[in-house]
Amino acid sequence: MSAAMSLELGDVDAVLSQAARSLAAGGRLTLDPERVEQDLARLVLGIVELLRKLMELQAIRRMEAGSLTPEQEETLGLTLMRAEAALHEVAAKFGLKPSDLVLDLGPLGRSV
Repeated sequence: MSAAMSLELGDVDAVLSQAARSLAAGGRLTLDPERVEQDLARLVLGIVELLRKLMELQAIRRMEAGSLTPEQEETLGLTLMRAEAALHEVAAKFGLKPSDLVLDLGPLGRSV
């Protein structure tokens, strides 16, 4: 894993919910041209944050299973922390907070 993969999630669920309502209502997706960049950033960063959290869970499983050396644990932990910080930094550039990156995955629940 590299620090270049670090990003944070935004409130993508609001964007997805709006899209679903728009599609259900008239079969068309209406986007606000003034917010397209922010909405797209929210969606992409939300997906990246979800992936980062999944990598974090996998790292915890590997540590608990004892399949990592102490050096690997240290490197992995540092990489994940830097990834989270970088993701938050990118989100802030788009005016997004970490809570904005939570995804509503429908029947699977919400990413936390």
